[in-house]
Amino acid sequence: MWGRGQGVRRVEGEGSPGGEESNGPLYKTNSTAGSELPGSSEGLSSTETTLLISDHQGFDKRQQSKDSIFFCDGVRRIDYVLSYVDDPKQDGDKKTERRKEFENNLLKSGLELETEDKKDSEDGRTYFVKIHAPWEVLTTYAEVLNIKMPIRENDIPSAMENPFECMFGPFRLPKEVMNPEPDYFTAPFSKQRQELFFIEDENTFFSPSVRNRIVYYILSRCPYGTEEGKKKFGIKRLLSNGTYTAAYPLHDGQYWKKSKDQNCGNERYTLYTQWARFLRFYKEQPLDLIRRYYGERIGIYFAWLGFYTEMLFFAAVVGLICFIYGLITMTGNMSSIEICDESIGGEIIMCPLCDKNCEYWKLNSTCESSRYSHLFDNVATLFFAIFMGIWVTLFLELWKRRQARLEYEWDLVDFEEEQQQLQLRPEYEAKCTQKKKNPVTQELELERKWTLDFYGKLFLCWMAILFWISLIIASMIAVIVYRLSVYAAFASLMEDTETLQPISSLLTPQLATSVTASCLNFVIIMILNFLYERIAIWITDMEIPRTHLEYENRLTMKMFLFQFVNYYSSCFYVAFFKGKFVGYPGAYTYMFNKWRNEECDPAGCLIELTTQLTIIMAGKQIWGNIQEAILPWVWNWWRRRRARTNSEKLYSRWEQDHALQSFGALGLFYEYLEMVIQFGFITLFVASFPLAPLLALMNNILEIRVDSWKLTTQYRRPVAAKAHSIGVWQEILNGMAVLSVVTNAFIVAFTSDMIPRLVYYYAYSTDHNSPMSGYINNSLSVFKISDFPVEPGASLGTFTTCRYRDYRYPPDHEKKYLHTMQFWHILAAKMAFIIIMEHIVFIVKFFVAWMIPDVPSEVKARIKREKFLTIQILHEYELNKLKENLCNRTDYQVEKEVIATEGKRELAQVMA
Repeated sequence: MWGRGQGVRRVEGEGSPGGEESNGPLYKTNSTAGSELPGSSEGLSSTETTLLISDHQGFDKRQQSKDSIFFCDGVRRIDYVLSYVDDPKQDGDKKTERRKEFENNLLKSGLELETEDKKDSEDGRTYFVKIHAPWEVLTTYAEVLNIKMPIRENDIPSAMENPFECMFGPFRLPKEVMNPEPDYFTAPFSKQRQELFFIEDENTFFSPSVRNRIVYYILSRCPYGTEEGKKKFGIKRLLSNGTYTAAYPLHDGQYWKKSKDQNCGNERYTLYTQWARFLRFYKEQPLDLIRRYYGERIGIYFAWLGFYTEMLFFAAVVGLICFIYGLITMTGNMSSIEICDESIGGEIIMCPLCDKNCEYWKLNSTCESSRYSHLFDNVATLFFAIFMGIWVTLFLELWKRRQARLEYEWDLVDFEEEQQQLQLRPEYEAKCTQKKKNPVTQELELERKWTLDFYGKLFLCWMAILFWISLIIASMIAVIVYRLSVYAAFASLMEDTETLQPISSLLTPQLATSVTASCLNFVIIMILNFLYERIAIWITDMEIPRTHLEYENRLTMKMFLFQFVNYYSSCFYVAFFKGKFVGYPGAYTYMFNKWRNEECDPAGCLIELTTQLTIIMAGKQIWGNIQEAILPWVWNWWRRRRARTNSEKLYSRWEQDHALQSFGALGLFYEYLEMVIQFGFITLFVASFPLAPLLALMNNILEIRVDSWKLTTQYRRPVAAKAHSIGVWQEILNGMAVLSVVTNAFIVAFTSDMIPRLVYYYAYSTDHNSPMSGYINNSLSVFKISDFPVEPGASLGTFTTCRYRDYRYPPDHEKKYLHTMQFWHILAAKMAFIIIMEHIVFIVKFFVAWMIPDVPSEVKARIKREKFLTIQILHEYELNKLKENLCNRTDYQVEKEVIATEGKRELAQVMA
């Protein structure tokens, strides 16, 4: 639903194209019916109609408040600001000509400009060009962009109130903050039907976010000349070549206090006080106000992030319960009891874990790590893995319903058809000169020419992507080599250093190797991310995507594919490869015929996977918050330090905003990417770490406030943009949800010790009073030391055998060192478990998805009702206009046209 909060009054008669002329304009405005916008070959669409032409005139500058968002006349609103520095040393004349041509074309397109001289700026060297879009421009482009505007108050009764609403009172925000606009039925704006819409004041009818969106649309397509035989256009190119230093819409005032000017508005202040403060972390988000101020694209992101955080609460609670269960049962775990027992674990001599400088060791040296391993490797692990498989389905299905409700409330139901296919990227329009007739519309449209050179560029692009993925795999192998090569060094260091003896039982050589390798891997991940981001943008630019949506989707797939491999490869190694292909004493498997493959701790590899996951996940979240909050603050602080005066005392609103950071076209892209990678951590490997959702929940509570704080205080106001969903990220989340079922089933089966323990419990236990006693001895095979080709370690005493983790026949058996039947029983049980768990979870997932409709029935009914009433209103309007226009015609002709119009309305009602 739409609302603008400006009351309800119809403007009778045709809208006045000269509605802005009474403001004492800076430029004298003349209506020229024959003037046309530049054609589509010059950057503007051919569907855009005739606008006003403005001629530059002088003005008298008046004293203004530093927070003024108006021209010097105090009436015309500043919809956009361009800034530049006149630097004669670096192509100064060329840039001056570009600016002159660009601004002249902006005037021809109907925009009004006002330039602040550099001597009036804070630094004494920056010019500011203020842009105002008059009524005629706004109405023209509102029609071009199919912007929906209000035509009638919503008469659909609101949904029944929740009887438990009073319980949520402490979490609610004031109604004027949550619902800043009245609720209206809307229709695409039409210049010919202006009296149909609720227009109280032409200056406030279009909200600031709609105004800056329209102006940016013009700026991005306005030509500025011909260079090297090609027509150049678009503010993005002028920013990249240094002609302008910045282009941005204005905030409506300061964030820490209300503006004294009643016409400036205080939405930024409201967002800061009610949303961007961390002490408000327990409050709901004012989504309607966010959408009104920043646009639907940013609003839908915060709606998704808030909903994701709400759903994480339930996963975090269940994960915490599973962790507490492991904590309570830790002391009664028979496996760790036997490992820590001096008469059992203290008597078991284990084979050396490397070929050189490694000693034989006693099993009870891993006592503490085996106890902590039980925290995450217990029966609750299986329950939590199944729960998360169902949780992720509920999250995705319920989000679809939430998204459908937002689509209806924010007038985005038909957005995809109306908007996404219309807005070509200026870069595509500039580089694609060939035209082809659209078989549907029968209109000529720009088409990319598929040349051999273009195919060659695409081939090089994808080769570059494969190279970087190969680089990730190579770095992962390097970390594995690090693990293999430094284990002996850690073992020797801890053996010889007396100061490390008190913690040797907790910090074993295996754990020390895993922690340092995880930290090293995290550093490599961050470095590769930094480098690849630039490469991915460069590659996507070379592909020349047609629309902004296509551009972002292509960049998303490249970045996600890279980061998926980058962040998760080390976790996949520990979960599914470490300790699985080690061989046995005397016949170990070697990487590159040099380094012996790693073995898991006798208590399993799950604790190492938990360590790896914790370090990478926590490190990424900490680094992300530093990047998002601290770095922009530091940059803004440094810019204020370099300025002649403090930024709070600057003369103008546009200078204060100029000193802020730019959010950038890909600002939301990185926010989504960060959250989706986190989503992978809490779903793909959650069976190894039930506390992952709790860490994610705490991070996201902080993330919402950090994102809102930086957007409100540290960044310039982004250009408002439409979006009806989270886009391609929805499909990525669906794919990760399916993959998570498989990965968690394999983690429970192959990484944890649950299946071997269950097989021993039901098939091999001989003690009915304590079925799990003897499990550790049963899970370790015997090796005869004399069978070593070269004995690797020094002797601990007089013993002839050592033990290792496997199920193989002893040296005195006729099938010496071959796998026992128990090994094959366990393997069969693991495969059966994977199949059963996957089928159970997938059946429940599909059943839940089938039970929960994507669009609530209430929303469906409201959409149909609104379409019906909108069609009725429009047809009644057409009918009345028809009667007025045909008043001078014969009764017979009028009757025929009225009957035809009424028939058209009835047919539309039937089809609605």
